[in-house]
Amino acid sequence: MTEWTLRGFVAGLSSKEPVPGGGGASALVGAVGAALCSMVANLTSGKKKYEEYQAEIEAIISRLSDSGQRLLASIEEDAKVFAPLAAAYGLPKDDPQREQTLEAALALACTVPMEILEETARVAEIAEELARMGSRLAISDVGVAASACRAAAEGAAMNVYINTRPMKNREEADRLNRGAKATLCGCVERCERVYRQIAAELGGI
Repeated sequence: MTEWTLRGFVAGLSSKEPVPGGGGASALVGAVGAALCSMVANLTSGKKKYEEYQAEIEAIISRLSDSGQRLLASIEEDAKVFAPLAAAYGLPKDDPQREQTLEAALALACTVPMEILEETARVAEIAEELARMGSRLAISDVGVAASACRAAAEGAAMNVYINTRPMKNREEADRLNRGAKATLCGCVERCERVYRQIAAELGGI
């Protein structure tokens, strides 16, 4: 799916096929956030006005490259972990292995959205760094990146919650929900802070 055109991806997303779905969309939006941050970092790199931050900017560029690749890879990974879940839901209701198989598939289906959420939270941390030291000529793009990260994180968390809801092991479901919520809350607070800071700097608030 990562080789699709933008039109192809949107067409696939809008079809009745279950993948790509909300998880893949969240990964893509997170990758867009990472790319925007990378653009700002690259525009900042080598500029005399920001030379005091050069070492940090170079490290950020490397980190963002990794994050972007992981998020894009998560589009395919999310589709892969959905396949066993779809198969489990398709088992006959009287199949003695159905409940156990479904439980395992639900847990597996949570793994990639959690990874997307955690990776997006790391990108949001970088956006906060760039809000402080990124080129002011492109600072609005950091604000857009923060908005993208928030949307991606909220979407990824939603894909955890939809899979924990039917789980019979409520202790495990609650553990996953708590982890997702904690990461999400921190990410959303950071993104909101970055967005408001930049909007205020630009005179929008």
